[in-house]
Amino acid sequence: MRNQIVAGNWKMNNNTPETELLLNNLIKYKIRNGVSVYIAPAFTQLYQSVIKLKGKDIKVAAQNVNAEVSGAHTGEVSCSMIKGVGVSTVILGHSERRSLYSESNNFLKEKVITAIESGMEIIFCFGEELSERKENKHFDLVKNQLTKALFHLPNDTWNQIILAYEPVWAIGTGETASPEQAQEMHAFVRQQIEYKYDASLANSVSILYGGSVKPSNAKEIFSMADVDGGLIGGASLNAEEFIAIVNAF
Repeated sequence: MRNQIVAGNWKMNNNTPETELLLNNLIKYKIRNGVSVYIAPAFTQLYQSVIKLKGKDIKVAAQNVNAEVSGAHTGEVSCSMIKGVGVSTVILGHSERRSLYSESNNFLKEKVITAIESGMEIIFCFGEELSERKENKHFDLVKNQLTKALFHLPNDTWNQIILAYEPVWAIGTGETASPEQAQEMHAFVRQQIEYKYDASLANSVSILYGGSVKPSNAKEIFSMADVDGGLIGGASLNAEEFIAIVNAF
């Protein structure tokens, strides 16, 4: 059975006292059995979050990592640095990294290779812009994103991969892909993995949906056969809303 997962991407929000407050609020709640929960604070709050959540049912992920092991890369952070503060999961390929910082599929492939070799778990994001969906190019685009960045990996490394489909037109816009649209793409992705590898692997990979998930729509989205949870943005900054989504399965 695939893992049910909800991950909160805090993006560039929450300084030290704000992080302390949110974490204090989060740990007050009971998390539904069988759901893996992650939060992804800024680099500066990773260690604080790891210490605060020690022994709790919430894991900490980083929002990004550099493809290089070390060197002259001012302002960047390596896998070993992230692991050094107790974090072993990283989000890669988020639409904001792709659009705002020009991270290409080939560039992400290098990050994936480094993270896998470093023994890190990856939440890998992919998805189409509104124009690409309107032009009915969304399936080809997603296939290309996965093929170039991930399909070089051997079978035995896929236990380090969590996928996250995020239609860019539904991120922070209040628009949400319908449950049927989410299911259609998740099923397509699983089919592509089966074509490249095999059915057993395809059926073992957790695929999350990300894009304006709220307590009011989470249950319906998570009820789809190939949707295994969510990558949550804005709602993850509110403890009550985030836990309501976590418990929506």
